[in-house]
Amino acid sequence: MTIFVTGGAGFIGSNFILDWLGQSGEPVVNIDNLTYAGNLQSLSSIENHPGYHFVQTDIANQNTISQLLIQHRPRAIINFAAESHVDRSIHGPASFIQTNVLGTFSLLECVRDYWNTLAGTDKSNFRFLHISTDEVYGSLLPEEPAFTESSCYRPNSPYSASKAASDHLVRAWHHTYGLPVLTTNCGNNYGPRQFPEKLIPLVILNALAGMPLPIYGDGLQIRDWLYVGDHCAAIATVLDKGIPGQTYNIGGGNEKTNLDVVQAICDVLDEIRPRAGGQSYHRQIAFVADRPGHDRRYAINGTKIAQELGWHPQETFTTGLQKTIQWYLNNSDWVQGVQNGSYRDWMALHYGHHKHNGGRA
Repeated sequence: MTIFVTGGAGFIGSNFILDWLGQSGEPVVNIDNLTYAGNLQSLSSIENHPGYHFVQTDIANQNTISQLLIQHRPRAIINFAAESHVDRSIHGPASFIQTNVLGTFSLLECVRDYWNTLAGTDKSNFRFLHISTDEVYGSLLPEEPAFTESSCYRPNSPYSASKAASDHLVRAWHHTYGLPVLTTNCGNNYGPRQFPEKLIPLVILNALAGMPLPIYGDGLQIRDWLYVGDHCAAIATVLDKGIPGQTYNIGGGNEKTNLDVVQAICDVLDEIRPRAGGQSYHRQIAFVADRPGHDRRYAINGTKIAQELGWHPQETFTTGLQKTIQWYLNNSDWVQGVQNGSYRDWMALHYGHHKHNGGRA
């Protein structure tokens, strides 16, 4: 058997493929268009693995996707493919609509045609697993309960609106055509191989470079932080045990303010990579103007996936953060490889000489 992973050269997708091949050994076809955040260096350790096959194409390329489905006959599609950075969606929303909405529609149509060629258990056991975000639910006040699978959709940024639209398409293809779909909505991911415009890797790298650690507004925006390894395990659990048509919210159980996160990074670096001269990394923290439409709080209620599928996160925020920081310290070649000219040009254009934190993993 084989599974397809779209967007597998991105942060979560690459971690999932590495974990999947390491634990199950089931062959994977990785479909990625290698836009700015796609990085095959993250998968260099398996590029010659007999169970790994990479294809560079857009999920909206129906001819190629249809040919790949016929050729490899996967038992499941896991759709990570998405533009996923809030700040980029504010500055340039068109690509988010193109990939997250139209791309998902195109992929669903190809998969529906393929699924209709299957018979018997191949058809009944097939799954389309769509990876989404808690941002589709909008913002929470401090006293409000965490998001559940029945929370109303209230997206506030072009990114979250495009992901909400893709979620609705996936749902509709199940209810209209019977396609056996699963949807997961996760909290803020962090961990190895994350593109360095996102909060945690950006702060780690800025700190080491002696640059300011910019924090939007008062830094009291709250996010539920989920270690990427835990997320990958949850996805595998949903694929194995999830009920078609259902949504499962995946949270880490770690609500932290952005300021708390940045200070925790400074504390770890002060301990394991102290600055020359003995000054704390905390001195590099700098507050900057808030961004438009910045949601105040996200929080995930993970009761459903825990009770129905038996999944629980294994990492605390402390253990996950320590693993993450150590990975970036140990993989400077990877960091230099992704901080290429196009990345630097984009950051300079929109943020000047200071790198921003984004607030979204």
